[in-house]
Amino acid sequence: MTMMSTRSEPSAAALWDALDARIADGGRFAGMVATSRPGTGVTLSAHVAVSGGIETLEATLPEGTAGYPALTLRQPAAFWYERVIHDQTGIVPEGHPRLGPLIAQGTPQDHALPRHVAGYGIFTIPHGPVRSGVLESMEYLVETPGEAIPHLNMRIFYKHRGVAARFAGMRAADGVLLAERAEGIASVAHALAFCHAVEAIAGCAVPPEAALVRVAHAELERIANHLDVAMRLADAAGLAVATTRFALHKERVLRLVSALCGSRFGRGVVVPGGVRGWPDPDARAGLLPGLARLEKQVMADAEAVMATSSFLDRIRGTGPLTPDRAREHGALGPIGKASGYADDARLARPYDAYPLLAIPPARGHRAGDALARLQVRWEEVDQAFRLIWQALSDLAERSRPAPQARCDPADGRAVGWAEAPQGEVLYDVTIEGGRIARCQPRSASFHNLVLMHEVFAGDILTDFPFIEASFGLSVAGAAL
Repeated sequence: MTMMSTRSEPSAAALWDALDARIADGGRFAGMVATSRPGTGVTLSAHVAVSGGIETLEATLPEGTAGYPALTLRQPAAFWYERVIHDQTGIVPEGHPRLGPLIAQGTPQDHALPRHVAGYGIFTIPHGPVRSGVLESMEYLVETPGEAIPHLNMRIFYKHRGVAARFAGMRAADGVLLAERAEGIASVAHALAFCHAVEAIAGCAVPPEAALVRVAHAELERIANHLDVAMRLADAAGLAVATTRFALHKERVLRLVSALCGSRFGRGVVVPGGVRGWPDPDARAGLLPGLARLEKQVMADAEAVMATSSFLDRIRGTGPLTPDRAREHGALGPIGKASGYADDARLARPYDAYPLLAIPPARGHRAGDALARLQVRWEEVDQAFRLIWQALSDLAERSRPAPQARCDPADGRAVGWAEAPQGEVLYDVTIEGGRIARCQPRSASFHNLVLMHEVFAGDILTDFPFIEASFGLSVAGAAL
C-alpha cells in the first residue's frame, strides 16, 4: 500500500476537466468528499481508481463560496456524493438534477418529491422506514399505477450516525474499532481499508503471516455475506428448506470465525501493522476439516437451488442493470460483475497476501439481473473457500514471528482500500499530531445503492424483495 497521489487544480471546473481526462484514460470515479478548513475554505476531493492505486484530484473553494458547477452533469456517478456535500457544507452544486437532503433529515418541505410519473391512477406508496422482518430502517417511495414500478425514490437518512465525524481526535489504534462498526456486515473489510491508509502514512510493512490471517478473515466474511443474500432470495421465493439451509450455513461460518478470534464478525483481528495475535492452535486444527465439510454442503445446496425452476423464474430478468450503465457508474462488487464490469481491488490494486494467491478474473456476465448477481456470488463463494485453504495452508508452513509490525503514523494523508463482499471500500485518512484529523469512509453500499432505483422499470411490486436482496447492500453502511 502506497501513499496516494494528489493533484490540485485552481477551480472546480478545472478539477472536473482533469477528472474527465483521467476517466477517459481508463480510470474509474471512486468517490468525492468535501473538507472544511477554517480560514481556507472547502476542499473538494475526487478519488479515481486506477491500476495499482487511488489518485486524488482536488480544488479548494474560497471561504464564502456559495456554489460550484455540479459534477453530476458530467459524471452521473457523483449524484449522491454531491447531495452529501450539500448536506454537510450547504454549498450548492449548481445544476444538480435533484438536491433534496440525503443523509440530513431536513424538513418535510425539503423532502417533498417531484412527481416522476404522471397519468391516470398514479399514486405513491411509502414503504418503510419500519418494515416487517429484521430489516434496516429505510423508506422507499414507489410511484405506481397499482402493480408496475415505473419509478422509485429512497430515503436513507434514518440510518445516518455521523460515523465520519466521530473519527476526529482518535488515535489510529482506536479508530480501527470505529471502522469495524461502520458497516457491520463488512467489519473486516472496513478495518482493512482503514488500516491500509494508516500503514501507508506510517510506512510500515505488515508481516507476511499477518497478511495471510487477514485474507482468511476477509474471505470468511465474504462467504457469510453471500450466503445471507442467497437466504433472503430463497425466503422471498417462499423456499422454506433452502432458506433454512443457507441460514444454517451462514451460522456455521460465523461460528468458525468466532472460534478463530472470539468475534462472530471478525472484530478485533485487524489492527494497524498486522493482526492482534494468532488464531488459537486448537481452533486452527479444527478449521480445515470443518471448512471442507462446509464447502461441500454449501456448494451442493447452491447447485440444488440453481436447478429449481420456480426459483429461477422469479430472479431471471428481474432488476437488470445494463452493462453500459454499470460501466458509466463504475458499479462495484457483484453488482458490477453481473453486468460485465469488474474492478476487483484484490486484482486491480492488490493488498496484504492477495498478490501471493491465485485469484482468477471474474467470469463474463452480461444479463445484470438478480440471477446474474446470485451467480457471481456463488462463484465468489467457491473462490473464497479456495483462497482460505491457500492462506491457511501457507500459514501452517511458516514460523510465527510477531503478528504485527510497529505502526506509529506521523503526520500525513493516505487512502486505503479493500474489497468487501459488496465491493470496494475506501478510507481517506489524515493524521495530524499523532491523532486522526479527518477520516472519510466510503462503502460500496453507498456507491451502489443509488443504482437500485434505476433497475425497477418493467418490474412489479412482487419483484421488490428479489431486487433488494440481490443487491446485498447495507443502508447503515451507505449512511455514514
